[in-house]
Amino acid sequence: MTLDLRDLAALPDPLPIQPVPGPLDADVVVPGSKSITNRALVCAALAEGTSVLRGALAADDVAAMVDVLGAVGVDVAADGDVLTVTGCAGRPAPASGSIDVRQSGTTARFSLPLLALGDGTYDVTAHPQMKARPMGATLDALVALGAGIEAVGPSGHLPVRVRAGSRSGGEVAVPGDASSQFLSGLLLAAPCADDAVVVRLTTDLVSRPYVDLTVAVMEAFGATVERPDDRTFVVAPTGYRAVDYAIEPDASAASYPLAAAAVCGGRVRVLGLTDRALQGDTAFADLLAAMGATVTRDRRGTEVRVERGALTGGRFDLTHVSDTAPTLACVAPFADGPVVVEGIGFIRHKEIDRVAAVAGELRGCGIDAREDADGWTIRPGPVRPAVVETYEDHRMAMSFSLLGLGAAGIAIAGPDCVAKTFPGYWQVLDSLSGGSVTAARQ
Repeated sequence: MTLDLRDLAALPDPLPIQPVPGPLDADVVVPGSKSITNRALVCAALAEGTSVLRGALAADDVAAMVDVLGAVGVDVAADGDVLTVTGCAGRPAPASGSIDVRQSGTTARFSLPLLALGDGTYDVTAHPQMKARPMGATLDALVALGAGIEAVGPSGHLPVRVRAGSRSGGEVAVPGDASSQFLSGLLLAAPCADDAVVVRLTTDLVSRPYVDLTVAVMEAFGATVERPDDRTFVVAPTGYRAVDYAIEPDASAASYPLAAAAVCGGRVRVLGLTDRALQGDTAFADLLAAMGATVTRDRRGTEVRVERGALTGGRFDLTHVSDTAPTLACVAPFADGPVVVEGIGFIRHKEIDRVAAVAGELRGCGIDAREDADGWTIRPGPVRPAVVETYEDHRMAMSFSLLGLGAAGIAIAGPDCVAKTFPGYWQVLDSLSGGSVTAARQ
């Protein structure tokens, strides 16, 4: 999969954000869900036969997954937002060189269990940012299931060498409070083991909707997952069947245009994110409703309508919708009282320490933002001009652009980092006041 990023490369750095003086009135199309696209790619890759994925995201995180699959003999042909995947029937081929998961956490944590099903030895490396993120839960679980893991760098991190050997199934324990991606990666590979795989959580699960999403995608490809209790998952050795699968719009990406309505006032509808959407981050709209927005979900999409200046503060637990926490933090300065965000201490181990980074950049914009152990306390106030450092984190760039819609003088450093999940983001932002926006699904 190739991405045309020439438009991103041509952007000024830092990128000035133009305030929007009047209420918004826009229908928006956001790209396909990254979470669903990468999960469906794994299922299709391990299936027997050829699957078609419709509405897929074209972005760096998906390109990273496609490249990993290509390295182990899985052909993925792209035609716009349609991916045709020729599966390997649960047996990835040996790789001729090293495998680079780049900056993608989903690719890293989903591909290692997949590689452990294969034949031979796989050398897996990553971007320095991904190398700093924890991988110990996945690596320890694969060792417990019979794979050979050789550390090439610091223990519990990439790069590693994977010697295949976890096909026999069995029982394994993993923590639930670090990242749901560890559990999801193990579940995605499990149907291709020779016997049932039982995964037991040693702690309560964060971001549970993402695991529910994993199971829903697996079942669409023919897997069987039983959950006898909240901490146990039993996956039968069914393998996967090839299917024609539709991918819904990305709910995390939708949080930004919906939040723009909260900041600027007016109405924004994300088309296609319907009342039947699977993703947990659709609950972001409910957070805006708790702050005073009117939210409508139907078969056309999700709409947020707000009177400018009508947002209220409050206390919000974002344990299960943590990717939208920076979005809410950048809405908070426009509320009428303090906004407390809690339950997200684990996002310190995302692309960056998002708790510290968000608080620090808000303070740089003149906002009283206190970094708490598991979130922030943000007090509203006037936003002052500033250049926001994004630390190569796509969610920092997109979230802090919202400040620039509501206040003059905000510029975003490193704006091209949005290519990770939403290459067309800046075109959408530029067009929000124009009435109808389409983010190209490249």
